[in-house]
Amino acid sequence: MLELWIAVIATVAVPGTCDLYSSITHLQSALYAERDIAKEIRDYVQSEQERLQKLNRLADEFESHSATALQDPDKYMGNPVNAYLFVKHFTLDWDNDIDVIIRNNSRQELSSKIDEMRQFLPTYEDLSGSVNALLRLQDTYKLDTAELASGNVGGVSSNELSAWDCFELGRLAYNNEDFYHTIMWMDEALSKLNKGTTDTGVKRADILDYLAFSLYKQGNVRRALKLTNEMLVLAPDHPRANGNKDYYEKLLKEEDLNTEKRGDDGDIINNRQLDEYRSGKEYSTYEALCRGEDVKENKYRHRLVCRYTNKNNNPVLILAPAKEEQLYLDPYVSMFHDSIRDHEIHLIKHLATPKLDRATVHNPKTGKLETATYRVSKSCWLSGRDSPDIEKINTRISAVTGLSMDTAEELQIANYGIGGQYEPHFDFARRREPTAFEMEVGNRIATFMFYISDVPAGGATVFPYLGLKIFPQKGSAVFWYNLFKNGEGIYDTRHAACPVLVGSKWVSNKWIHERGQEFRRPCGLKEFE
Repeated sequence: MLELWIAVIATVAVPGTCDLYSSITHLQSALYAERDIAKEIRDYVQSEQERLQKLNRLADEFESHSATALQDPDKYMGNPVNAYLFVKHFTLDWDNDIDVIIRNNSRQELSSKIDEMRQFLPTYEDLSGSVNALLRLQDTYKLDTAELASGNVGGVSSNELSAWDCFELGRLAYNNEDFYHTIMWMDEALSKLNKGTTDTGVKRADILDYLAFSLYKQGNVRRALKLTNEMLVLAPDHPRANGNKDYYEKLLKEEDLNTEKRGDDGDIINNRQLDEYRSGKEYSTYEALCRGEDVKENKYRHRLVCRYTNKNNNPVLILAPAKEEQLYLDPYVSMFHDSIRDHEIHLIKHLATPKLDRATVHNPKTGKLETATYRVSKSCWLSGRDSPDIEKINTRISAVTGLSMDTAEELQIANYGIGGQYEPHFDFARRREPTAFEMEVGNRIATFMFYISDVPAGGATVFPYLGLKIFPQKGSAVFWYNLFKNGEGIYDTRHAACPVLVGSKWVSNKWIHERGQEFRRPCGLKEFE
């Protein structure tokens, strides 16, 4: 910056000669140069002040937002709309607006320090993930688009989405060829503009462009043509609109559209599911259970009991027997209340947080571990080597279940992110899987799962074939057998972790294996028992 001002002064002050002292007239002309230099400095200071004011406002905005969010990070970031806006702010908004302010004549040290800290900020991959999560929640819990945009997430308040925010949601869905959700969010962006919003981040013609083509892809050519004509009024030279207009008119002339219309503008009722799997009965049952709907009567309901239990007279449970609530009898599923203490939960989260990594699943064809869109969480493993308290928890699980922990897996800790879920799956290995019976400890005979956080909305564990839904209760644990006594898998134990609508969901799993259970759970007299 100093070199720049030397150049400016040299340019203004030197009229092509260096002997000004020899002429009063020339010395007087130097006064004008002095005046001009003062003006240049004033203009520069004014420009710097304006830039610094922008930086101050930016700092105030960051401080205010973080102070609000950090009062209860789980509650704030556990809200999918707040999370989406936060991620968008440090990706799209950052590149479009914020980065320009920071780098505009700022010292290199500031830019370098901020670049260092950006490794901790969201990326475009996070943006895509947050959008997919929000759309998944919208489908699973049947959330109204306008309600979401107004800041109502299933009855929980959040920040309101602007027309620009809605447009970006729709655009990102469009990039994934998800035209169903593109229409929802572009319509909402258009609605906000129609209400006279002062949002300057998006143009009406841009919304119409995405909306019209998505409607065409979903089969609503008539409305696509109507919006294209409207777009041509706003942007007569639009590069695609004229070609699309001719194409839509040709389609309408040649084809008899067999669509069910609603309203005067040609909207169609289109409830097509995103893919064949999600249109199946299992998935629709899974989503209904996630919403808390009753889809099937529990045939054992009249026989279920709540009781204090110590099945094997284990000394661990003599003074404090397990508080068991039976949930299903065949297959056996129960919940144990107050099964883990608050200080143990705190310890588990403290030990697990630095170890958390994206959860993986076994590919049934290759047998390899890989990430998957149907399992959205981060997990890690803890053992007695991490803390003696972990070993105490394992001892308690053994006492409650009556099963040996010698061949069990280490304690798995999982934290579900924005819209975190695990779609229907089995905990046991099937014979068709390449690595199903390579384990020396045998298959997973049972699952014991702690809930180590409450979840304000969503996040239930559901069993679609049993019609069973279990909502998280901090400190409780769910237990079920995955195998019959003969070692065959119990296919009715197929279960799922519903998307977390609001909040942060933590669970801890203990998968117990066959070996070592021969005398604890011996074979029955019947083939399937």
